[in-house]
Amino acid sequence: MIAHKLTLFMLLLGGCLCGCAMQRTESAPPATHSPPAAAATTPLSAFIRRIFEDRSGSLWFGTNGDGIARYDGKSVEFYGVKDGFFGLAVRAIVQDKHDAIWFGTDHGLIKYDGLQFTTYTTENGLAHDDIWSIIIDRDGLLWIGTLGGVSRFDGKTFTAFPLPAVEPNRDVGVTSERMVRCIMQDKGGRMWFGTPGGAFVHDGKSCTNISEADGLCDNSVNDILEDRQGRIWFATHNNGICYRVGDKFTHITAKDGVNGTEAWDLYEDPAGNIWFPIENSGVYRYNGKTFTNFGEAQGLTTNAIQCTYQDRTGRLWLGGWQGLFRYDGETIISVGKDGPWGLMKPR
Repeated sequence: MIAHKLTLFMLLLGGCLCGCAMQRTESAPPATHSPPAAAATTPLSAFIRRIFEDRSGSLWFGTNGDGIARYDGKSVEFYGVKDGFFGLAVRAIVQDKHDAIWFGTDHGLIKYDGLQFTTYTTENGLAHDDIWSIIIDRDGLLWIGTLGGVSRFDGKTFTAFPLPAVEPNRDVGVTSERMVRCIMQDKGGRMWFGTPGGAFVHDGKSCTNISEADGLCDNSVNDILEDRQGRIWFATHNNGICYRVGDKFTHITAKDGVNGTEAWDLYEDPAGNIWFPIENSGVYRYNGKTFTNFGEAQGLTTNAIQCTYQDRTGRLWLGGWQGLFRYDGETIISVGKDGPWGLMKPR
């Protein structure tokens, strides 16, 4: 399929569980050594939106204006227009079974085969060029959530996946009645979609809307996660975090020690900890018993984190406004273009 190269013109800013009571919230111990997080020289980017580690061990960082950056363990390389990478805001990164890397951007779907970048847009059948989420399902199909709905892609043909239009909250930045911010496939094979009008779940036959009327904490859903215990977590734009067991919702609030309302990301690390950043409240970790908060006292220079990711060596990476941060289990440091990238033995 012939790729369509876009002309750059505008950056679109996108803007105990298990039935037990939460026991308490803790703050992680403050950083006790120098230099502080602000010591990083030049930020990797002013805004990191997505972090991903490929099978070779390279880390990819999707930015909100600087294209894509890759750290291969030795050096950092940026890819942009001169390299054939026409996306500015990079909101999703996945790797397929053939080792191709796929990027969801504000200027279409971009494939990297290790040699070159190929761009797919509405001219190729994509629902909308402004992409917010990508997953690869158990059959190897790409599901792409866009500002204008959902597309499935088998590597050759895009197929529209119809979802009902919703009435979005026009006060939450970039939105539309067809917008799909996140997609998740659960262990049973059902597809979940987060939209400005609640969540939709498709069981292979029918599609059901889940909204505030059903107990969802907010209709503006930014991310959905199924944890290893089968709980479905929701990160919402206006009312924080909640989770669902069966048909029952539990809303995590200030009484549980979790503050803030705007949550963009949910991540479960290999140990089963649930991580989520909340605007103006730093990052929270839930270990099955307690919530631990990480903020400025632990080395963050911003409370506007948007994504978390743990690499194969056990390093936890945090991305958001003011760039990139790394947590080594004790302290958080800022990581700029020149590092410090750090070396850490696998846990």
